[in-house]
Amino acid sequence: MSKDPIDRAGLAPRFWERKPLQKMNPREWEALCDGCGKCCLNKLEDEDSGEVALTRVACRLLDDATCRCTQYDIRHQFVPECIVMRPDNIHEHAYWLPQTCAYRLLWEGKPLYDWHPLLSGSPDSVHAAGVSVQGLTASEFETPEEEWEDYIIEEPT
Repeated sequence: MSKDPIDRAGLAPRFWERKPLQKMNPREWEALCDGCGKCCLNKLEDEDSGEVALTRVACRLLDDATCRCTQYDIRHQFVPECIVMRPDNIHEHAYWLPQTCAYRLLWEGKPLYDWHPLLSGSPDSVHAAGVSVQGLTASEFETPEEEWEDYIIEEPT
């Protein structure tokens, strides 16, 4: 098992079932991230329907092996348009979050999947369940934006 880059130690058991997103402290909020990497994929949004499609084209900062941002704390220096998900803005952004994302699931009133690290106890469970983008991405530097449609994928669920 790899070391979890998110500090989940000492959090109240199943806190997300008793605490609304808006009442979570920063550590609890960060612990909701499952480490799938899907939020770091470039997306295409249909202007007419609003439907969001995931592509295999990843943000330049995503490490394909770990599914983590290589510059998480200073990512805005490199990618100013990166959205910081917070309890006060999730209502604006939940529609484009991955269908398996804990933030989206809880915002929609749904439970977490059993492979989520908060339930499994392992940061690798998301990869073992086949719902991460580990080893599946294409470089945004090597993929022209006009070709992104060729890289649309069905979200691993």
